[in-house]
Amino acid sequence: MLDSYFKLSENGVTVRTEVLAGVTTFLTMAYIIFVNPLILADAGMDRDAVFMATCFAAAIGTLIMGLYANYPIALAPGMGLNAYFTYGVVLGMGFTWQVALGAVFISGVLFLLLSIFRTREWIINAVPKSLKLSVSAGIGMFLAIIALKNAGIVVDHQATLVTVGDLTAPPALLAAAAFIVMIVLNFKKVPGSIIIGIILATAVGIAIGVSPFNGIVATPPSMEPTFLQLDLAGAFQIGLVTIVFAFLFVDLFDTAGTLIGIAHRAGFLDEQGRLPRIRKALIADSVATMAGAAIGTSTTTSYIESAAGVNAGGRTGLTAVTVGVLFIAAIILSPLATTIPAYATAPALLFVACIMARGLAEIDWEDVTEYAPAVVTAFAMPFTFSIATGIGFGFITYAAIKILSGRVSEASPAVIIIALAFCVKFVVL
Repeated sequence: MLDSYFKLSENGVTVRTEVLAGVTTFLTMAYIIFVNPLILADAGMDRDAVFMATCFAAAIGTLIMGLYANYPIALAPGMGLNAYFTYGVVLGMGFTWQVALGAVFISGVLFLLLSIFRTREWIINAVPKSLKLSVSAGIGMFLAIIALKNAGIVVDHQATLVTVGDLTAPPALLAAAAFIVMIVLNFKKVPGSIIIGIILATAVGIAIGVSPFNGIVATPPSMEPTFLQLDLAGAFQIGLVTIVFAFLFVDLFDTAGTLIGIAHRAGFLDEQGRLPRIRKALIADSVATMAGAAIGTSTTTSYIESAAGVNAGGRTGLTAVTVGVLFIAAIILSPLATTIPAYATAPALLFVACIMARGLAEIDWEDVTEYAPAVVTAFAMPFTFSIATGIGFGFITYAAIKILSGRVSEASPAVIIIALAFCVKFVVL
């Protein structure tokens, strides 16, 4: 039955290979069940409920991807988007987390419509490659500054805005050591390098009395504090248009990039470089975002860590189904999730930031009209502490430079329209 449904023989794999690939992917991305609750708790959300929402959103999205699209790609609440949710929308702009969840849900609905009516290709093709790459790198920088702050390595300063913290403090030392462990293990291709680093930092912190131990397993906590608490009416405020757009924009391009990248590694692309069944994969992603918002977490998206499972031989949706089942099984780990401190997840954020920053390497550094807007986009995100603002600055800069340089043909109508919309937003709203 499994062979017939997932086409195992056709893809040259066995059930054992697919299951082992699924376990590999899960270990590589399991850090999100500890990191996401910590980040969203800063927005005022119940940490235990967010832990449950993270597990179930990841399970729902990944199972849909495996059973409907038949791809070995796992989904979970996205890094960067969860930070933007908390530090940009809730703490930065003053909206409630319920309204922010409503904005995430609306972005998921729009993503679903774009996928169904096949307008995704037009949007993706309309945005310059340099801006796509810079958004990814900018989110990485955004995560980096949050990571350094959570570790106590960077602190605020009245005169210089930021300065170095107490580097001899145990949290800073443990975070630095865990980051190095993650890098070394990843270099040696050890599965689960990020989660190993998090657990080690937590264990040492508990041993030396820096943080408490709350246990490992227990009865799953209640989801009631976040379940169906999204405020859709509040999310339709005019001031939230750019926030919804930011969630949609990042999810759209992050998902497309992840799908194409993993498909290329797995050999799924056809002769024209297109991904078969991409519509089903995008629908799975958008439905996961809506489901996640409904039960209480930020945008759910496809994970590049799925490449670990692909490298381990995963080629079909059975790999994703294995990951989904493991996320459901993880709901008994809520005490461990509350035990993990911010300094232990900080190195994970910094490691993900390093991975995302490599997008800058693919920008055309010989064309100043391409790399200047890209750099503005990437730098604006951490320095304004807003992904949406960084995207807006990037579009405005790109459109203005191309028009004034006499290369208006390189700025698509979509780019110019989006740039004008951001101008209105910054000036009027």
